Amino acid sequence: MAIVPRNTLGMLGGGQLGRMFVIAARTMGYDVIVLDPDPNSPAGGVASEHLCRVYDDTNALDYLAQHCAVVTTEFENIPALTLAYLAKKVAVHPSANVLHIAQHRKLEKQFFRNQGLDTADFIALESEADLEAARDFTFPAILKTSMLGYDGKGQVVCECFSDLSAAFEQVGKKHCLLEQRIDLACEVSVVLGRSTSGDVTCFPIAENSHANGILDVTLVPASIATALAEQAIDAATRIANGLDYCGVLAVEFFVSTDDRVLVNEMAPRPHNSGHYTLDACATSQFEQQVRMVCGLPAGSCDLHTPVAMWNLLGDIWPRDAEPEWAAVLENELAKLHLYGKTEARPGRKMGHINCLGETLDDAKTLLDQVRNILT
Repeated sequence: MAIVPRNTLGMLGGGQLGRMFVIAARTMGYDVIVLDPDPNSPAGGVASEHLCRVYDDTNALDYLAQHCAVVTTEFENIPALTLAYLAKKVAVHPSANVLHIAQHRKLEKQFFRNQGLDTADFIALESEADLEAARDFTFPAILKTSMLGYDGKGQVVCECFSDLSAAFEQVGKKHCLLEQRIDLACEVSVVLGRSTSGDVTCFPIAENSHANGILDVTLVPASIATALAEQAIDAATRIANGLDYCGVLAVEFFVSTDDRVLVNEMAPRPHNSGHYTLDACATSQFEQQVRMVCGLPAGSCDLHTPVAMWNLLGDIWPRDAEPEWAAVLENELAKLHLYGKTEARPGRKMGHINCLGETLDDAKTLLDQVRNILT
């Protein structure tokens, strides 16, 4: 039975993804309770109620279960045990099992392989004794911590086997994956919604470029061949079905120079590369998340205008001042989204701008103009 407006939804996590979910849900007529330990939580500031507690506080979890019709998440590092605890008392999407897999690169890669999907070659390294097993591995490669790595954190490039020991030391001798570096043509992502009944709806594929391991620009429509796009959509759908997923899921892919489509990683939530949907699609990824976890029909994913999304990091903030927003907003096709964060730091995601255009080239030209203003 669908959860209709006037009900209360629960959100675990209070960052910008939670904030945009809350805005979508409240626009649709829902109340939202956010659980996040940060008193300055971006999502907590716009929620109906903010529980400023840690994620394993059972009193707070009991309160969520009592007051919410369904609970969802905005990032994958919520303890899986928290979701398992809540699931005994209230509907929870995604499941504890999904987070358990997504939180560990080895489990995630093995899951992809078990779905019959291609990934870059990898080997698990759990101690210094394991390093010798990588002597015959194909280099260059990237050493990645198995847990808590995101936006390029916990990753070290190894040009040859002799670099591996120092790299392992650099990441703190944690459990890692050594992953072969791919000759990239491009990187793309698929953001989809999946209902409890198994219906899958995909947004248009996004083409992504990164700077220092952090997403910089997303272009839609992507420039990849139709056949490769269909492979990515099929792979993302198989992952969602294999997880018996409910909610919004993002899957990132490497497209190699020899036209292989390789699964990189998944995010069991809305995704930075899906922010373009806020202004360029009939339905945003955040409204879709509300619809999926509430058992409503999916909204249309149709793209109504080409778009170039630029991720705004704290690096562009002048000291003790704000960027030149007025100059940016003089253009009616530049759509600014700020996340309500009070402190701008290098590498911190502070907002994004969707640059729209009649063609993708027009959108890219506008993005270049906006970037020149702000940098």
